[in-house]
Parts: sequence; C-alpha cells; structure tokens
Amino acid sequence: MTPRIPATEITGLYGAVVKKFSTRLFGQVPESLGVMWHHRPVLKASMGFGQKLQKWDACDESLKSFAHMAVASLIGCSWCLDFNYFMAKNQGLDVDKAREIPRWRESEVFTPLEREVLEYAEAMSQTPPTVTDEMVASLLEQLGEAGLIELTTVVGFANLTTRSNVALGIESEGFAAACGLKPMAERAVIPSSA
Repeated sequence: MTPRIPATEITGLYGAVVKKFSTRLFGQVPESLGVMWHHRPVLKASMGFGQKLQKWDACDESLKSFAHMAVASLIGCSWCLDFNYFMAKNQGLDVDKAREIPRWRESEVFTPLEREVLEYAEAMSQTPPTVTDEMVASLLEQLGEAGLIELTTVVGFANLTTRSNVALGIESEGFAAACGLKPMAERAVIPSSA
C-alpha cells in the first residue's frame, strides 16, 4: 500500500534540519515525513510530544517501548512496529523481547509485569476500552502513581500515532531490516467463535 496522501517535497530551513536529523537517525528521509510535511504544525507537535515522552523517567523505558509496540500490533501499524523495534535496538533494549511483541501471549520471554503492561496497553486500545480496576490496582502497586500515569500517557500517544498512520496508509519503511534485525514475530490469529 502507498500512503493515501502522496509525500511532498520537504523544503526550507526547518526541512533541511528535519532531513539531516532523519538521515542521521535512519540513513534516509522517511516517506512518512513527506506525507506529514503537508501540515508542518501537526508534524512539529507530534515530533515534539514524542521527544518529550522520551525524556520522562518515572516508568521503565522497556515497558513504555513494549506498550507502544503492543498498541501498534493490535491496531495494525507496521510503521510503528518497525520504528519501535529499530529504536529498541538503538536504545539498548531487549530486541529479542521486542520482536516477540505481536505474539506476546504465546511467547515465554516476558516477565509477569511486562505481560500486565502489554495487557493494559491492549485494553486501553480497545473500543471501548476494557481496562479494569484490577489491572490498574496491580500496575499502580508495581509502578507507583507517576509511573502508571506516564505509561498511560505513552499508550494514549501510541494510539494517536498508530491510528493516524493506519488511516493515512503509512506503512513500515524497513528501518529494522536495514540494521539487520530479525523479522518481527507474527501476531497469532485468534479464531473467531461462531
């Protein structure tokens, strides 16, 4: 699939900065930036908030990264899965766990806390959300108030980005493959009950 809105040329002084940063980080300028370039204030706001999220430290970085990837897997955002898998490697996170996110329920690599975080991320992402008092109470006990609020906000942001990318037809650009990471595990198909 190609993006539903064609990428436009990235121009101007800010464009030069964005292209330089992207090339340094990814080795290329992602097509998705050209799509979002049609509305630079939205692009700047999204990038700015994403950068702020990365500076927060009340919740473990692995938990936040895995939660974002769980949302991406559930929603079907191949761009976010690819990007976060790539970033997990760059941030020194456990890439073997990251690649297993799409099949986290069947995988044996996750700790009980990681499983609770992944379940919470998916529950927040359902329509309507299926978060329970028990989920929150357990995570609150383990992460504390600030940690749970941070995790919840990261999951909310993940829903914004994943749903926007899927709606706009923005798909994986091969970041993880370009740096030699194994392909992501496939999400288990859950049979429907008839």
